[in-house]
Amino acid sequence: MKTLFTTALLALAATAAHAADPAAYPERPIRMLLPFSAGGGGDTLGRFLAERFAAQLKQPVVVENKPGAAGTIGTQSVATATPDGYTIMIGGMSTHPLAAATYAKLPYDPVRDFQSLGTIGNSSIVMVASNSYPANNLKELTALARKQQAPVQYASWGSGSTGHFCGEILSQKAGIPLQHVPYKGTAQIITDLLGNHISVAFVDMVTATPFVKEGKVKALAVCTKRSPSLPNVASYQEQGVDFDRELTWAMYVPAKTPKPIVDKLSAVLERTLKEPEVVSKLLSLGITAKYVSGAEQQAINARDIPMWKSIAKQAHMALD
Repeated sequence: MKTLFTTALLALAATAAHAADPAAYPERPIRMLLPFSAGGGGDTLGRFLAERFAAQLKQPVVVENKPGAAGTIGTQSVATATPDGYTIMIGGMSTHPLAAATYAKLPYDPVRDFQSLGTIGNSSIVMVASNSYPANNLKELTALARKQQAPVQYASWGSGSTGHFCGEILSQKAGIPLQHVPYKGTAQIITDLLGNHISVAFVDMVTATPFVKEGKVKALAVCTKRSPSLPNVASYQEQGVDFDRELTWAMYVPAKTPKPIVDKLSAVLERTLKEPEVVSKLLSLGITAKYVSGAEQQAINARDIPMWKSIAKQAHMALD
């Protein structure tokens, strides 16, 4: 009996060691957690990359949506997941640097609790206006804002969103009064723009591009970099707003994930972003594919969080 018990313990130990062996990774399906609602741009991006990862890793990559609280609910579940490479996530500006800037009690540290696998690419946010709005660019909008007595109202898809930050950056850098009007999503923003219920808004590139190209709304500027999706729309910096930080999408795993596993996943991401079909697909989502190493991305987040906090503090953007 003692011999059987000892043998069982040794077998269990051997199995555990093998399961934790980075060289054998992956041996079972991987969970890709998306802290976004199904059907949105982040969801489309995640599901597309999940297929690419599954093909290279020879294991299923199961997508799980876990939205809520600007993406922080799903992001927290990744921060506390077992660091074994079987939980990965797509993260955006709102889940990491902007969350750190706006939430007084964020339940995770966006730098210490994660290891970045690298950036997926850069996206842009479009400042759009109804066709009846008298301003056609930032110079005209600035002049209008300084002339009228009330602040210029602008919509975004929520308090603390990237669009909200784009509005506050413009307000602070250009020195003009703007008032944020939070919506629950970009679809309603477009509906209200078309109906002239609102005049100015920030929306993502995927939402804005078809309406701009069809002439249903007009684009005043791109926050922050000029985008290949709308190449004729000038960026903030090109229009005199001194701000050029890139708005990135990235992939993350929990901190303390073994380095060989991180390296393997990072290599898969880097190879994937070189595929012409992937580059084209990302561009259709308003993302310019660009791989930056995980270590560099971690450093960028750590460097920029104080800057985003300063913008949020000046705009009184604190969230519970």
